[in-house]
This record gives sequence, C-alpha cells and structure tokens, in this order.
Amino acid sequence: MAVDFRFIVIGRGMMGAAAAKYLARQTDGVAVIGPDEPDDRKAHQGVFASHYDEGRITRTIDPDRNWALLANRSIDRYGEIAGDSGIDFYREVGCVVVAPTGGDYLEKTRQAAVSLGVETRLLDAAGLKAAFPFFAFPDGSAGVFEARGAGHISPRKLVQAQSLLAEKAGATVIRDHVVSIRSEGGSAVVETSGGLTHRAEKVLLAAGGFSIAENLLPQPVAMTVYARTVTLFEVSDADAARLVAMPSLILRAPGIDIYLLPPIRYPDGKFYLKIGGDPDDLTLSDDTEMRAWFKTEGRDTVRAHLKRIVEGLVPDMVPLSISTAACVVSHTESGYPMIGYSSSPEIAVLTGCAGTSAKSSDEIGRLGAELLLSGRISEQGYSTDFTPQFR
Repeated sequence: MAVDFRFIVIGRGMMGAAAAKYLARQTDGVAVIGPDEPDDRKAHQGVFASHYDEGRITRTIDPDRNWALLANRSIDRYGEIAGDSGIDFYREVGCVVVAPTGGDYLEKTRQAAVSLGVETRLLDAAGLKAAFPFFAFPDGSAGVFEARGAGHISPRKLVQAQSLLAEKAGATVIRDHVVSIRSEGGSAVVETSGGLTHRAEKVLLAAGGFSIAENLLPQPVAMTVYARTVTLFEVSDADAARLVAMPSLILRAPGIDIYLLPPIRYPDGKFYLKIGGDPDDLTLSDDTEMRAWFKTEGRDTVRAHLKRIVEGLVPDMVPLSISTAACVVSHTESGYPMIGYSSSPEIAVLTGCAGTSAKSSDEIGRLGAELLLSGRISEQGYSTDFTPQFR
C-alpha cells in the first residue's frame, strides 16, 4: 500500500524536532507532527509540552556516565545548531553540583567528567563561598564546578531552532497532534486530532509524557509520569546585575533535592530565578490527567517548600513576585531514555527522560533517527542499549 511519508516523527518537542532534523538530512519523505505552543493554556483542548519555558540547566557533569555522554555530545553541537538556525538558545554561565562532603555523588560526578575529558573544579565549603558568595549552602557542603560548556538553554528557542532546521532539510511540519497509531498492511497509519490520516513506512513516537496516551502503541510503555511544580522568583534589574555571575545549580542535601537557574529574562521582559524540586510525587496516570494538570499553576505545597529553600539559599535576594507553573517528568524502569521498537516493526518510541533530557535532546534525537534509518542503535560508547520496556 502506498505511503505518504517514509518516516513520521510524532511529537515536536526537543527530542522529536531533533530526530526529524537528523532524518531529513539523510533521507526524503520525513514528516514531524506536533502543535505549536498554545496561546491560551487554560482554554487549550489539545496536548501540551514541557518546553514552554526559557530555562533548563545544561551541563556534562553527572554521576551517570551515559547521561554525561548524551549531554556532552549535544552540547558540542550547540554552536552548530545556533549558527545554522540563526536562533540563539544557550548561555554559558557554568554549572555547579553541590552535595554533602564525603558522599560518592560528587566523586562519581567528577569521575564521569574526567572520563570524557571535561574540565571541572572540586570546591570545598570555603571554595564554594569564595566562588559563589551569593549562595548560602548547608554546612558540610562541597561542589563540582563546570565553567565551560555548561549553563542554561531556552528549551522554547531550541525547539524553534530544531524545527526550522528540520524544515530546511526538507521535513514536512504538521502542526497538529496525533490521536492514534496503528500498523496496517506493513505500514503505520497515523490519525490526527484534525481528522487527517497519514501513512508511513515507520513512525517514531516522541511525545514526552503524552506517550502513555491510549491508542498510540500496541502495548503501553512502562513509564511513570509525575506532575512537577516549578517556581519563578521575579528579580529586580539591580539584583539581576548583582547575580550576573550566578551559575546554574544542582543541590543535593538532607531534605533538599533541587535545581536552580540564575536570573533569566523571560518574554515579558522581566528577570526570573527558577527553581524546581518537588519534595514528593504526584503521579499522572493518563493524558486526561496530564491535560488537566498543565492547565493549573501547580501545587501550593511545592511552592511553599521551594520558597523556604530559596530564602535560605539566596538570602540577600528579595523577589518582586513569586509565581508557579505546571510541568511533567517521565521516568523509565532503566533510568534512561527508551529508544527502540514496540512489538510492531513499524512503530518505535523515543521517550522517557527523567526530567533531564533538555540538555541532551540533540543527541537523543540523533539516536532516534539512527534507529529508524539503520534498524538499531550502535554502541557508540554507551553502556546501555536504550531498549524500551512495555507493560
């Protein structure tokens, strides 16, 4: 039976747009299906994405070498992506990972960096205070600091850049969302919410948390989606100037497991310091719950928890306002992205990134493209094969 496209990528977030770019650069007949960001989130009836934001941490330093390698290879290509697209999405302000002295978290983080040839500095409590006087870290803290090739990206602008490059390479961008996928007669049939049907040799489902929605896969992916509440502290221009040397931060301490981004200018022209790190989990079991969640402002309990942390961590900053937003993260059984085929040889998945994939999305998308083009992912230095798990 005739097909409309050779490959269809379903989901135009950070990984899906990257996969579409790499596919279109190597073959004709590529489409990527995914909506634009909604103008009115609360009135929106379709799906959502977690890249509707201006700040995500980027860094190589990670205690897990596979995640470090995914990030490092993506970061190496940031300049190329920005240059080819004309869209600037990256700020190199450095990243520091802080945890209690004596634990293995910092040592594993340092070792992974060393194995990849990434330069870092190990800072004791005095070194942290000297380097970052605006932070008040818990007693007994130490840190690993990566000054180069680290900082933060705008996920919104990265998706714009990757979508533009996919189109420039010949991909067809379909601004809709998919409601069903099925195998039929040796090809994949995709139906959209707009009532259109597209047929392809193969499809790659890269729909983030919405990959658990019904009617998309022969078997559901073994993935748990958690609601997350991020909190934004509006910062005065004076404080933004005073904190200009602030790096991105990951902090692990008793009762604290957070990430924090320095003041970033948002589309409204204001500077916001962003923090995330829910103290407990709220599971979202299906796409109906996810849609409802994205229309909220998150949870007040998380806001209060994060407000207390910021008050202690950045004590000299007086926010002009405090707001929250809803997000989701998707966790797999392996702890790594799932990049592989379902029980159907026409339907593959690219999903499940534990809330840490923004920085690594170009490399993850490249691996998804390789899966469709070659039928498998070669090792390439990873100690995992990214095999998906299904329920």
